[in-house]
Amino acid sequence: MSDNQLTEFIERYLDGSMTAEERVQFELLRKNDAAVESKVTEHVKFIGLLKQYGERLELENRLNAIHNEIDVHALKEEVMIHPVWIVRMWRNHHSKISVAASIAIFGVLTILILTGKLNNDKSKYQQLSEKINNMEKTVAQIGHGRTPVKPKITRTPANFRGTGFALTSNGYLATDYHVIKNADSVYVQNAAGESFHAKVIYTEPQYDLAILQINDPSFKNLGPIPYNVKRAEGDLGESVYTLGYPADNMVYGGGYLASAANYSGDTTEYVISVPVNPGNSGGPLLDEKGNVIGVITARQTQVAGAYFAKKSTYLLKAIQNIPTDSLSKTLNLNTKNKLAGLSRTQQSSKLKNYVFMVKVYNQ
Repeated sequence: MSDNQLTEFIERYLDGSMTAEERVQFELLRKNDAAVESKVTEHVKFIGLLKQYGERLELENRLNAIHNEIDVHALKEEVMIHPVWIVRMWRNHHSKISVAASIAIFGVLTILILTGKLNNDKSKYQQLSEKINNMEKTVAQIGHGRTPVKPKITRTPANFRGTGFALTSNGYLATDYHVIKNADSVYVQNAAGESFHAKVIYTEPQYDLAILQINDPSFKNLGPIPYNVKRAEGDLGESVYTLGYPADNMVYGGGYLASAANYSGDTTEYVISVPVNPGNSGGPLLDEKGNVIGVITARQTQVAGAYFAKKSTYLLKAIQNIPTDSLSKTLNLNTKNKLAGLSRTQQSSKLKNYVFMVKVYNQ
């Protein structure tokens, strides 16, 4: 009897498809032939390992699905300070778990070799070998406390949304204080839809200004900032515009400077004719040359069509007032404007990668 025929008989014997007479004859063969008995035992072990492997994959998929629903950054601080029992168990026993997984992989390969499965089909062996290598890499990464890929995190809708804009290419942003006030966690989203965790490093509530820093490991430098923050005040009647997120997509709004002080006589703010809606707060106000001359703050509900922007001089003062020990990276503002001379459409196209949606989550 060839190996293939014997394997077929073993599979029929184990899955119960043999007739009663065939079963009696095969059991007699097992009893009288030690080699056949050994093959049956190996095959049973092989099937058992395959079942365990399938159950492991199913468990891994279920764990990945659960992981995708977890806000990792929101839980990080709590877990590091007060580890729950499963975290403590992992810290104490992760090396044993890794070893157990490696033994299981070795066992599968051993059974496959003994039963001749790998010798009969080289292409299947190569495919299985690649899968085993991927599993080993995954186990090694888990054993060192790393995940192989960053999971896509699914979150509930933000409690509040605003706009922010880049001050530097390495992740410092400006927005309004009232946007991030009382936030438990803050995320910023770029024009491509990518979200990054951010932290509040400085606020000046009296001027409704806040400075954020993107501290997400997946964040990459933005490249040179194409605009600068203007120190001088804008001129009455000059053309201005803003980009922001009153909706899920970036929205452009254009108008002019209507006044150098708000209706209460507060000279820290411009009155502008640019339409402002919830979500625009914290966005940049730019002049015709693309200089940032203000930060969108609020809408005046008592006066129709009246909107406000904090003057850029107060943003510059806020940046100067940031304590040195609050900065983990350098915060050097760009002094060259690369938008001057471009059309409004060209300016907006270059600006979109530097204006972010700010999403605030709180309990």
